[in-house]
Amino acid sequence: MPFRFRGISVEPFVPFFALGDEELAARSMRRMIADAKPGFPCRVSLKDAEPGERVLLTNFEHQPTHSPYRAIGPIFVRENAEASYDGTDVPPVLKGRLLSLRAYDADGMMISADVVHDDDVEAALARLFAHDDATYIHVHNAKRGCYACRVERA
Repeated sequence: MPFRFRGISVEPFVPFFALGDEELAARSMRRMIADAKPGFPCRVSLKDAEPGERVLLTNFEHQPTHSPYRAIGPIFVRENAEASYDGTDVPPVLKGRLLSLRAYDADGMMISADVVHDDDVEAALARLFAHDDATYIHVHNAKRGCYACRVERA
């Protein structure tokens, strides 16, 4: 079964790229300089930032549903991110990581979950989408718990 991996839109973050550190801090955001790769995974491009690249660390409501599973959490956004990842290939940012997969129904209720290494992600997605009521899956980094991306049936 083919899958569609989707990054988030860069548009809501663009106004923040020009702000200074104090203005960002007032909004509970922080500008950082990537000092390792991997380590600063962009949720727009679904690529790790290159060392020396500027990123914003901010909160993002990745599960804006009217259910007990509504969720917000920290994400990185590369300041030079342009296009959102939207493809059927496993994105680079998921490679080499332990991943938590969470399947949701149309009402935003979690119906199943799994934890896998990156080389098992497609098999795990197929198992989770085998549930007829699975509408979408959120991928998180299992160690830090940060939201990574959304997966839909292609």
